[in-house]
Amino acid sequence: MSEKKVRHILGLSGGKDSTALAYFMRKHYPEREIEYFFCDTHKELPETYDYLNLIEARLRIKIHYLEAERGFDHWLDVYGGVLPSPQVRWCTKQMKIIPLEKWVGDDDVISYVAIRADEQRDGYVSTKPNITPEFPFKEHRKVKADILGYLEESGLGLPSYYEWRSRSGCYFCFFQRKYEWVMLHERHPDLFAKAVQYEQNHRDGRTYTWTQGETLLELIARKDGIIADHHKAMTRQQQTQPNRPLAESLADVLDEEDDTMPCLACHL
Repeated sequence: MSEKKVRHILGLSGGKDSTALAYFMRKHYPEREIEYFFCDTHKELPETYDYLNLIEARLRIKIHYLEAERGFDHWLDVYGGVLPSPQVRWCTKQMKIIPLEKWVGDDDVISYVAIRADEQRDGYVSTKPNITPEFPFKEHRKVKADILGYLEESGLGLPSYYEWRSRSGCYFCFFQRKYEWVMLHERHPDLFAKAVQYEQNHRDGRTYTWTQGETLLELIARKDGIIADHHKAMTRQQQTQPNRPLAESLADVLDEEDDTMPCLACHL
């Protein structure tokens, strides 16, 4: 009897770490038949899709786009209009985890997870016994500087949204910091307007908010102050470490405002 074949999978988020891991695996383990996937909520930034297309072209791989059988609006209705939040992350379960586990099925799978050696966190690890996680960056002691080096070496560079956003994810992700919401308003006013609609339009008459303590319209009313505070923080950061890449400075400044860990099934 022939031995059951084990599938190798690697999830891409459109962020720097998972992209660097895809390059790392292609470079160091070319003999492995890795299946690359992206859990598509259809609520992503346009820049994310552009970057995924670039990844396919540069690395010469095929990305499988996984999606829930029903979209975000359906699940929002199922959950009574309650927007997802750090406390109630139904979007991750319904639109990321369930589609992935359905795609995997009962196959024996090794899942490569892009957690670096300098990170104190765990990625999404399935409770399904047939899915075994492996952490190549931890195993090879790769840190953030290595990841940035891989992106430069591959010719991929950073996603363009890293100019104003430090994490991948949906355009209305509740883990966005206030400056990132302001920049969404500046860069994608149509998407910002849709996020506002999600706050306001509920059949129970209640108003829900993406950010704690204020609506997006209240936040954007004080955008000048948010931008000014951000620029001051960026100036301090660059004076302290003048040769540091802008994307790294941006991430640190945003973490000063809010260092809440993002959803680990989405942001890699």
